[in-house]
Amino acid sequence: MKSTFNNWYDKKMRATEELSAETDLAEELLSKISTIAIVGLSRSFHKDSQFVGRYLQKAGYTIVPVNPGADEILGETAWPDLESIPFEVDAVDVFLPPRLIPQAVNQAIAIQPEAIWLQLGTGKNPDGKTKAGQAGIPLFENRCIKVDHQFLIRPKHPNNN
Repeated sequence: MKSTFNNWYDKKMRATEELSAETDLAEELLSKISTIAIVGLSRSFHKDSQFVGRYLQKAGYTIVPVNPGADEILGETAWPDLESIPFEVDAVDVFLPPRLIPQAVNQAIAIQPEAIWLQLGTGKNPDGKTKAGQAGIPLFENRCIKVDHQFLIRPKHPNNN
């Protein structure tokens, strides 16, 4: 029997055909990606970005911190921006104030990840969504990559915590 939270997630994220298709795509991508750059990953243990980064590490993903004010976060080398990362990343997760989102989306498009997540609270970015779509990159707005993983992937893998 699914939990109340699983039922809530299913109803919310499958409320329309468009949301259902987006949720299916998120599930497909989370099943195949392995490296996630987290733009705005904080050095502070109590920030949401840290919580998400730790969760993703425990779930088996390689995280790549992007924070110009840090050398290392969560045991990983931190990079000042996406374009400085000397290897490919599969997805970009953005934890920045809404005013900084357009620049982050443009940088993400430039490195050609398989997907871009704009975390809850970052707002909508229709121009970025259009640009990313034209580049063949799905852009998820106001969605938490951790929550998506929790409800879409983790139940299928009982060893995930």
